[in-house]
Amino acid sequence: MVKFSKELEAQLIPEWKDAFVNYWQLKKHVKKIKLARKPKHVPGSNCDFGRSVFDPVRVLVGRILGRTTNTGNKPDIIQVKSKISVGEEEVEEVYETEVDQLFSEENEVKVFFEMLDDELNKVNQFYKTKEGEFLERGELLNKQLQILVDLKRLLTDRRRKNLPTTPAAGGSAFLSRSNSSLGQNSDFSENSVDSPNSQTDEAIAAVGKKDGINSAKAKKAEAMRIDIPASTPSRTIAAVTSMLWEELVMSNSKKGGGGDCMMNRKKIECAEKMIRGAFVELYRGLALLKTYSSLNMVAFTKILKKFDKVSNQQTSKSYLKVVRRSDFITSDKVVRIMDEVECLFTQHFTNNDRKKTMMFLRPRRHKDSHMVTFFVGLFTGSFVTLFTVYAILAHLSGMFSPPTQAAYMETVYPLFSMFALLSLHLFMYGCNLFLWKSTRINYNFIFDFQPATALSYRDAFLVCTSLMTAVVGSMVVHLILLSTGIFPRQADFIPGILLLCSVLLLICPLNVFYRPTRYCFLRVIRNIVCSPFYKVLMVDFFMADQLTSQIPLLRHMESAACYLLAGSFKTHRYETCKSGKQYRELAYVISFAPYYWRAMQCARRWFDECNIDHLANLGKYVSAMVAAGARLTYARQPSQLWLVTVLVTSFVATVYQLYWDFVKDWGLLNRKSKNAWLRDDLVLKNKGIYYGSIALNFILRVAWVETVMKFNIGVVESRLLDFFLASLEVIRRGHWNYYRLENEHLHNVGKFRAVKTVPLPFHETNSGR
Repeated sequence: MVKFSKELEAQLIPEWKDAFVNYWQLKKHVKKIKLARKPKHVPGSNCDFGRSVFDPVRVLVGRILGRTTNTGNKPDIIQVKSKISVGEEEVEEVYETEVDQLFSEENEVKVFFEMLDDELNKVNQFYKTKEGEFLERGELLNKQLQILVDLKRLLTDRRRKNLPTTPAAGGSAFLSRSNSSLGQNSDFSENSVDSPNSQTDEAIAAVGKKDGINSAKAKKAEAMRIDIPASTPSRTIAAVTSMLWEELVMSNSKKGGGGDCMMNRKKIECAEKMIRGAFVELYRGLALLKTYSSLNMVAFTKILKKFDKVSNQQTSKSYLKVVRRSDFITSDKVVRIMDEVECLFTQHFTNNDRKKTMMFLRPRRHKDSHMVTFFVGLFTGSFVTLFTVYAILAHLSGMFSPPTQAAYMETVYPLFSMFALLSLHLFMYGCNLFLWKSTRINYNFIFDFQPATALSYRDAFLVCTSLMTAVVGSMVVHLILLSTGIFPRQADFIPGILLLCSVLLLICPLNVFYRPTRYCFLRVIRNIVCSPFYKVLMVDFFMADQLTSQIPLLRHMESAACYLLAGSFKTHRYETCKSGKQYRELAYVISFAPYYWRAMQCARRWFDECNIDHLANLGKYVSAMVAAGARLTYARQPSQLWLVTVLVTSFVATVYQLYWDFVKDWGLLNRKSKNAWLRDDLVLKNKGIYYGSIALNFILRVAWVETVMKFNIGVVESRLLDFFLASLEVIRRGHWNYYRLENEHLHNVGKFRAVKTVPLPFHETNSGR
């Protein structure tokens, strides 16, 4: 049977952990009470006459008599009183417990009940605070929904009267339902505010008056506007193009074209989607608050039972009566709001389909399959076997001997090392997912992933092992064809076919091989490349950081693409893509691009948030660009001046990056922390892991020293050394990922952020404008 402490730790909401009953601390204090108990000595009890066969009978009779004597009307041992505490902002009900002089360990018991009172007051106050926040959010969403319904009805009336604007697709079915149910029998606000499109305020207000609609609503319509916040990259890019297109449409409509229907329909659809997402998040928050209430109730019950067992007193009933009367148990607002959200969502967003409503509001959890684990093991064994076969065949065929090693390494190494680095990064990401899940870091919430489609660590390992099995299998086939002389010209088609199949699988529209993840990856890459023309999300700059560690992969991708697209695989002239001014310029561009994208993201975040730290972070990536450019130039023009330049720029960039890693991204090296040179809150219990991680990150950050050291080694050894250093950087990035997300998770915990705040489309404008 699982202990309740472990069950509570597994079920509690990570972001609200500090607001839960501190069951573990109370449990420790119960143990102190047990140790502090003093045995009661009865005169003459020191005489020991041995055991008797009647002892069990005496014990049983004593228990029965004890129970019967306790059933009388005896006064309660504890008295729980409530008093009103007037704070700066609101009036609070605070519980205090008075303990009678019936305990030999009186001081410890008093301390225990003082702690219990503090926990009860904490839970009660947090519950009321969150309940008020969700109630306020519900009122605002109710107004937004009424605005949307009234706006679509007005636009439908305009369409019926052959006015220029038409409603959204599917609007007739949406508007056929009555709006009278909104706000009735609800904890939400009953006030309704209309908000038509800012371009059609006057026209809609006129239609409202003409059709007999409340004139107050028409006036409110003039004081409202539709504002679609750019909360995602796609919305931001769409907003930019929308403004340009809107000017063109409006200029045509002034000429009698009447072409603004598309803009109004698009805005209403976007507004409806945003309100729907806000309802989903509200429902999720209410469900979390309901779970919070039930878990805390069980925690109070369990800890009081433990206290009764230790003290041999029946105190739990008296205290539990007070707990059951407290607000976090007696309040039924959460349940009523959840019921109302379900009704509103079913009525207005799923066309009265309750099953579809539950799919939105209560999505199914991603279930781990044993089949995935089986295939991970199968592909892992296949990869190890094929790689062993490849090493043996390469040695027997002499592919790495001096006459053939140059050509083979220049043509095969870039493509296969690219896939190897990608697979290693996927493996590190799988390890990150496993550790985040083990330490209850809510990465799906931080990255805004959908739990139903997000990758699990088993899925990441499956993608990694299947990819490497395919790559190494292709290497074996390619090596066999080259060494035996069978189809020597067609053999070089194999790397190209592998690359083409990988690209086609990545963009495949069929719902196979993790399509939501593939498309999410493509969207994020698009957003990174389009920096800084959109609002930067957590997943965007996290992925951009990954790209800064995969510059060798990008350069190998460029070499492989040039070798295949230029037709060099037919003539086996690999020098075509390794010489010329264009190649040198492209090498600089590829080396700079990830740092440039990340710097532009920092610039956009500074523009949006006005936080000077983002400009400092931008400087870090600029210094990395300068250091990378100096190393590239030194590799082509080895001179004393460029050597000094490389040492200075790389040293400055490394110190800059180490400071940002430890202090900003990981939140460590805090002098005033209660954990020496770490931070106050740590997810991992073993502090030595953090110190070891600091040392490891430092060592891997200075791997650039290899670029200024000239080793007299062959082509194969040089390529293997480059691959080894690139792999170390990927490992460092995977190691960095865990602590970066741990720090982000602790920030969410500190602010009790467990649900997203979805931006809403309708906002009041200045009436005097």
